[in-house]
This record gives sequence, structure tokens and C-alpha cells, in this order.
Amino acid sequence: MSLRDVKVSPEVPKLQMTPMIDIVFNLLAFFIITFRIPAVEGDFNIKMPINAPPSSESMDETVPLEITLRSDEAGDLTAIVFGQLPLGTDMARLRREVFDYLQTGAGDISKTEASFTADGELHYSHLIDAITAVSGYVNDENQVVKLVENIKFTPPK
Repeated sequence: MSLRDVKVSPEVPKLQMTPMIDIVFNLLAFFIITFRIPAVEGDFNIKMPINAPPSSESMDETVPLEITLRSDEAGDLTAIVFGQLPLGTDMARLRREVFDYLQTGAGDISKTEASFTADGELHYSHLIDAITAVSGYVNDENQVVKLVENIKFTPPK
């Protein structure tokens, strides 16, 4: 038996497509069956600041809640101010103050707008926590309670 006597067959092996198609359909069925639609998260109606002065009609429609977030040089949250009321760094207290403000009937919830002023060094996660605190919460019965739906940002002074 020498290597010279070995003959290579010129026939190319065939790919079996039927098992491959079966596997693809099984994978597709698996992912469709196990897919779960997550709850809407972080759906905020956000208005970014613009250079033009605000129009008078938008001022009449909304009741602004002014929220100021202050930070140190490292970007850590140092103070939350709701209107003129200092709240420390407690996001739960911010939520309670907004809830109490809306419960007193001081403003129409659908027209209420939260206006955030944040220091430029503030970490993004603190701003998102503050937006989450004023936009609503999940109560004891696992129902979403909406507080403020309209969010806008104002540049720091």
C-alpha cells in the first residue's frame, strides 16, 4: 500500500439542507415562545433646552416644578433643591415632595412640567434617578402611579 495508489474521488460531499432548516425553525420557535415583552422603562417626555426664548403660549400651558441638582467636582450629588426647599440628597423625599405638591391641587397633573437644572459635572445616573423620582412610582398593588410626565432641562446659571 503506497500513497500513490490512493485515489481521491472527484465527488464533492453534499450538504444536507433539510436538517439545517429544521434546526433553524426549531430555534425560531424557541425564541418566539420564550420571548417576554418587558414593561416600559424610562419612557420620558423630555424637552431639551434650546437657544430661542420660550414662547408665551408654552408658559401658560404648564406649571413648572423647578428642581436643581448640585454636584461636587467628582460628579457626586451633593444637594437637591425643590423650588426653594433644600432636600439633601434623598430621592425618596423628592418624590414625596412632588407627590404632596400635586395632591394639594396646586397644579394640573397633565400640565405639570418638571424643569431640571443640573451642574455640568453631575453624573448622569443621579439625573436619571431624579427623573425617575418625579415621573412616578410603583405602589403596593404593583400599579404604576404617574406623577410628572413632562420633563425639560434648563442650562445651569
